[in-house]
Amino acid sequence: MNYFRTAIKNADKILLLLPVVFAVWSVTMISSTYYDDGFVISRDACIQTAAYVIGFICVAFIIYIDYMSFKHWEKLLYAFSVVFLLSVYIPGIGVEMYGARSWINLGITTFQPSEIVKITFALLMAMYLERNRASMQRFSGFVKAFLYAAPIIGIVAKEDLGSGLVFCCMWALMVFFGGVDLTILGRTFAAFALSLPVAFRFLDEYQKLRITAFLHPEDTTIEATYQVMQSKIAIGSGGFFGKGLFHGVLKELDFLPVQTSDFIFAVICEELGFVGGAVLILLYGLFIYRSALVCHRATDLYSGLIVVGFIGMFAFQIFENIGMTMGVMPCTGITLPFMSYGGSSIVSNMMALGFIIAVNIKSNMFNY
Repeated sequence: MNYFRTAIKNADKILLLLPVVFAVWSVTMISSTYYDDGFVISRDACIQTAAYVIGFICVAFIIYIDYMSFKHWEKLLYAFSVVFLLSVYIPGIGVEMYGARSWINLGITTFQPSEIVKITFALLMAMYLERNRASMQRFSGFVKAFLYAAPIIGIVAKEDLGSGLVFCCMWALMVFFGGVDLTILGRTFAAFALSLPVAFRFLDEYQKLRITAFLHPEDTTIEATYQVMQSKIAIGSGGFFGKGLFHGVLKELDFLPVQTSDFIFAVICEELGFVGGAVLILLYGLFIYRSALVCHRATDLYSGLIVVGFIGMFAFQIFENIGMTMGVMPCTGITLPFMSYGGSSIVSNMMALGFIIAVNIKSNMFNY
């Protein structure tokens, strides 16, 4: 208990406070989507609250344990990650939702294994890159780092392309800070960009539809185009100060799709206006900035790379989700961190935050 009190004393207080702000805001906005001439305690709001409670417990647990000990379990973590991802293909357990088979049925709710594997993936890549830093200046070392991550990224991308892009972003940022030669990285991204037209042919139909909708936003016959169009109308109609909490018109009339998860930012902007959206983006900016400070002050490469991986995860998801609601990014189904409804997403976000805070505490206690 004394260690826990000392740990909290050495933690970044802003990083401890922000998830509380996000939790209250998230549950409030989810409740708003069910508002109908009166406040309703919805099932989604209850699940979101429960997920945050579990998330805060996870943060406390990660702070309490020594995250450095995960180095001894690399092979087990890798095997767990692959098997857990493949569990969605077990008959009677795995289910398909929103065109992607990336969920398992827990009875009272569903769970997305890739959300938890984001955590193990960041730990695994941090272990690998710390161990092989010297070889990352060579092309062979870069290829081996790619092959190490490829099975996990490949399975995730097959199940859900949006989540696969999150993993790719985490990997690229971690490899960049892990010491890879920038010429190698640049040529790889150039080759990747040139291969996109070919890769498009191998996507599932629902994935092709989302990209087609992004390239042809004026075609209202495409379902994804309609969704984004309604989202942009909701954001624009909010004006500067919004229509007021619980009083969104497009939300209430169900013109706005997937209100509690994919398009929660549109709900915020319709009801709280430009001010509400700007405040949320500023809070995200503060969160990323404080996390970057933790990374900068990390006492070892392994710790710093863990934080880098999670910064990549959060930054990409924030940019993609908000961009998606405005029509400047393809509609991928990526949730907005800490705000969108989803138990597995919230627990994953909180676990990532727990590791960032744990690195922060270790650095402060060491420097002290």
